[in-house]
Amino acid sequence: MDYKNKKNIEIERKFLIKKLPDNLDSYPKKKISQGYLNTSPVIRIRSEDNKYFLTYKGNGLIKHTEYNLPLDKISFDKLIQKCEGFIIYKTRYIIPLKGYPALKAELDVFEDTFKGLVIVEVEFEDDQSAGLFIPPDWFGEDVSLDKNYHNSNLSIKGSPCKTTGRGCGRFLGLTKPL
Repeated sequence: MDYKNKKNIEIERKFLIKKLPDNLDSYPKKKISQGYLNTSPVIRIRSEDNKYFLTYKGNGLIKHTEYNLPLDKISFDKLIQKCEGFIIYKTRYIIPLKGYPALKAELDVFEDTFKGLVIVEVEFEDDQSAGLFIPPDWFGEDVSLDKNYHNSNLSIKGSPCKTTGRGCGRFLGLTKPL
C-alpha cells in the first residue's frame, strides 16, 4: 500500500472502555447513521446530523486509505436502502484527551441493534504517535486489531456483545447482553 499522500490516510486505534467519562453530556456530540454497500473494500454511506458522505476505505485495521465524498440527503436515502446487513446508529461524543492537545477521543455509544456496545477511537497524524499513545484510565482493552469491533464487520456479523460479552455496556447501565 502506498501511503505517500497522507491527506487520505487514516491512522486510528480502537478501545473498549472501563467506564464512561464524567459529564459525558457536556461534550459535543453527533448523531450518526451508517450502512455498508460493500465491506471489502469498505464502501460506506454515513449521515452525521445533517451532513451526508460516501466513504471508501482501503485495507488495514489501524492504517488505511480513506476517501470521503459529499452526498445530499436524497442520494443518502436512496443508497441506505441498498446497504447489506445492519444499519448502524450511534451517538459520537468528541472528548479532549488530557496530555494530548492535538488528539480527541471519539466515543461511540451504539443504539438500536447494537445497544450496549461502546467503543472509543483516537485518530493520529502518524504511526509513531499511534504507537506512543498511552490511553487514559477510562479506556479499556485495545481492540484495534480485532475485526469484530470494526464497523464494517459489525454491519455483517452484528454486535460482539452477543457473542463475546466484550465491549458491552451492561456494566455501564446501558443495557444487558442479549
